[in-house]
Amino acid sequence: MRDLASCFGEYAIQVSNHPCVSPNLIPSVQNSVACIYRVFLSTQKQILITATWSQGLSLSFGDKPTTAFKLSTSSRLFRKKRGTKSFEFDNYNFDVFWDLSAAKYTAGPEPVACYYVLVMADSELAISLGDMAEEAAAKRLKTGARASKFSLLSRRELFSGHALCLTKAQFSDSGPAHDILIRCSGENEGLKHPVLSVCIDKKTVICVKRLQWNFRGNQTIFVDGLLVDLMWDVHDWFFNPVAGYAVFMFRTRSGSDSRLWLEEKVAQKELEKQEFSLLICACKSP
Repeated sequence: MRDLASCFGEYAIQVSNHPCVSPNLIPSVQNSVACIYRVFLSTQKQILITATWSQGLSLSFGDKPTTAFKLSTSSRLFRKKRGTKSFEFDNYNFDVFWDLSAAKYTAGPEPVACYYVLVMADSELAISLGDMAEEAAAKRLKTGARASKFSLLSRRELFSGHALCLTKAQFSDSGPAHDILIRCSGENEGLKHPVLSVCIDKKTVICVKRLQWNFRGNQTIFVDGLLVDLMWDVHDWFFNPVAGYAVFMFRTRSGSDSRLWLEEKVAQKELEKQEFSLLICACKSP
């Protein structure tokens, strides 16, 4: 019979501060990014606005988002890289101002610099996106226009390709942005069993061995002094690669919330309780 230490080493989750070795794998391709913002209007009303970047930008509103605004960045269809649009939706009057004419991109559909998107709701600035948003708001909006308070509730990213995902996340409005690397190694690297590694700022925060047996699980980590629940489900990555996804989620929680978030239902009431969540879905290339 093997001793307890050897069993623990093979099956348990390990958390360490050792540097995360950069793999020699090609990163997966980021196909889409969807961000949900909660807006607090001066009338005490709240709006949920979903901004989705995928070959352009679409804006959806409400608890059950319905697309009300869409721009395409297709070279054939996208003629207007800057402009304005006004429309009425769900008893609100919206105005959208955008300028993507000089937008810079890295590895995904979401611009990283030199752009702005402003969304007005009933003459209040609801959300402002981009590094040029503050300057654009000062020029475009009328003097005395109100700016609503808004916060990022969740972010969903879809990847395809290899077993390596690279992204960034800011777990609180005032906290720094962190580099996140998720790697499922071993399939083509000579390892007997696949291993899941999650690194934040080049430090390994979790390592799951024998991933084919431990394909679902959760672990609590600490980031910026916050409790963050990390969940993984890579069952379909191994056993249903044609139609399935590997799923990873980071969700912050308050110290008073002692329940595992995996037990909670994805509903509006629960959405209002959480501070921020990052959902990453990855599929293999066809």
